[in-house]
Amino acid sequence: MKTFKITVLLIFSLIYTVEAQLERKPANESQEVDLIFHAPRSINLFTIEPLDKQTLHFAIMHTFGTVDGGVQNLFGLDNGANIQFSFEYGFNDKFSLGMSRQSRDKMYNIYGRYHLLKQTQDDKMPLSVSFMGAAGINTANYQFLNESNPDFMQRSSVAFQLMAARKFSDKISLQVSPMMAYFNDPQPIFLIEGDQNLYLALGFSGKYKITGKSSITLQYIPNLNSDLRSNMGVGIDLEAGGHVFQMYFVTSQALNDQYLLAGGNGVPGEQFRLGFNVNRVFATGKR
Repeated sequence: MKTFKITVLLIFSLIYTVEAQLERKPANESQEVDLIFHAPRSINLFTIEPLDKQTLHFAIMHTFGTVDGGVQNLFGLDNGANIQFSFEYGFNDKFSLGMSRQSRDKMYNIYGRYHLLKQTQDDKMPLSVSFMGAAGINTANYQFLNESNPDFMQRSSVAFQLMAARKFSDKISLQVSPMMAYFNDPQPIFLIEGDQNLYLALGFSGKYKITGKSSITLQYIPNLNSDLRSNMGVGIDLEAGGHVFQMYFVTSQALNDQYLLAGGNGVPGEQFRLGFNVNRVFATGKR
């Protein structure tokens, strides 16, 4: 056993020499596993990937029309896009706050992520675990209605996500995400398909690395308490010039977390939508 421990320490010392950027803790502590996913989001879902202290994550997300329109509609690109901008700031290595704005129903979300546990290379901690909470408001203009506009409470909603992930090898990472969304008043004029207040789902995210800076990604979000179709997605992540580009096919146009659960989904294979995200992290602290 003593010989085994010495061997492990020698291996970690070699890793430090070859890839010093992976070393974040002293040699006498369990080394944390880094880069379980390429970015704080994978396709549509949040991941357990944290932000470093005093860094800002900026993301632009897009989804287009369904590809079944063919060449005539340029496989959905002519049918308009749902676009979401988001900014997230890391106050420390565990806690970050963000704000997003989705064009669909002009939906604003304020959200926070807290990273509870971090996977270690010696498996003393086998999983990384994080929590996300969000509160949103629909700001679309409904002045065309004969009756009064929905008020603030009727327009508001919340979402929560618990993320548990493991990097099984240098190539394979998986995440399971119990999720919920609650709408105070899911009115028919909102651009969602569901009419319930509460939505429960179980999200699955996967990454398979194909090169040092690119991975195949998967997403599956089955609804647990509604008859809406489940969300499915497949894509590729590419790291280039400090950015992470994510291109994918997905069954939902929604990008906001509440709408992702209540917004409805097309038939996989027949009504996929092209989507892409651009992720960039900026260091804002003193150097």
